[in-house]
Amino acid sequence: MNRKFFANQKELLAILASMQPICSKRTSLDVTESIFFNVTPRELTLKATDLEISLQANMPIDAELSENMQFLISGKRIFELVKELDGEIEFIVAHNELHLKSGGVDLMLNIKDASEFPPFPERIENMLNMQASFLLSMLNKVAFLIPQNNANMALNGMLLEFGPQNIGMVATDGHCLVRVISDKYTLSQDYSWLMPKRAVLELKKLLELNTDEQTFLGTCGNQLVFSGKNFNFFTKLISDPFPQYQPVLNKDGFIPARMHKDSFLKTLKRTGCLLAGQFVSTHFLFSEGSVKVSLHNKEVGKLEETLVLQDFAGGMIESRFYSPYLLNGLQVFADEKIQLFIKNAAKPIIFQSQSTDFDVSYLVMPISMTQAEG
Repeated sequence: MNRKFFANQKELLAILASMQPICSKRTSLDVTESIFFNVTPRELTLKATDLEISLQANMPIDAELSENMQFLISGKRIFELVKELDGEIEFIVAHNELHLKSGGVDLMLNIKDASEFPPFPERIENMLNMQASFLLSMLNKVAFLIPQNNANMALNGMLLEFGPQNIGMVATDGHCLVRVISDKYTLSQDYSWLMPKRAVLELKKLLELNTDEQTFLGTCGNQLVFSGKNFNFFTKLISDPFPQYQPVLNKDGFIPARMHKDSFLKTLKRTGCLLAGQFVSTHFLFSEGSVKVSLHNKEVGKLEETLVLQDFAGGMIESRFYSPYLLNGLQVFADEKIQLFIKNAAKPIIFQSQSTDFDVSYLVMPISMTQAEG
């Protein structure tokens, strides 16, 4: 019985690499450290799951088969071995062994019965087709703010809001909030999903390898699915309700203004140099034509700077912010001049950027005098 197939090392390695964060995560089932191989005469399908996120990927192969083959193999070991091979790799399945041959190299790994692998999601219902590069751009504008292991489980995810008017993504860490929306794509009715941070980061990696292709958004039971030409990425969703964020983005009574981004970022970076890891607020005094920035860290030193403030038509407004919060979000803005909105010391500062494809809002909550003194 013929049980042999040939695969390109680079193509196979790319798939195995994308599956490493999944098969290396500890779960309640030891079998999830394995990758599922399904071999047909012309195609190799690989599957990996950690019971929360799952990835299926396909690649073309040449095979000498009497029938299709399925088996499980250690995801870590097959990746490490394929990484050290070159060119075309010959695979031979014999009994409970997988032999790998390339050049003068002959390796063997033990394999397991495929029936041990957890059931894989099926019956995908595609809902929306997007350019992968567009989806990646949206993710990059939001993913940086998703916290890790926040006590509020809902904050450990990114909210997707897709509907007839636009599609959007939102993330908050409790101190800051970022939202990106676009009317380039829409759905016939409103949908919302709360996607875990880990799934967001793994999806970004996949999209970075497929930026020129189309990506389908779909559902599969209670999971969200992103599909490319040669992959299906599944993720379970967070069931906790996301905070009602819309009220804090209401700009009624806020005064608009503009600042040169580069100058502002440099000032923020200098304030960061004086923090020395401490939570010390930076004082801002907004007035017509200028904003005065000052920071006093008793253990390190002082900073006082004045920046040009354009299109500000209000009286003096004094407020305090933790500069790393400001710096963190403003670096995703591409505009030379930053549009901002400010009201008083108790209200957040809101930054906004509008372009052909995206409307980005970034909000930072102020530091109270009590916090500042503390």
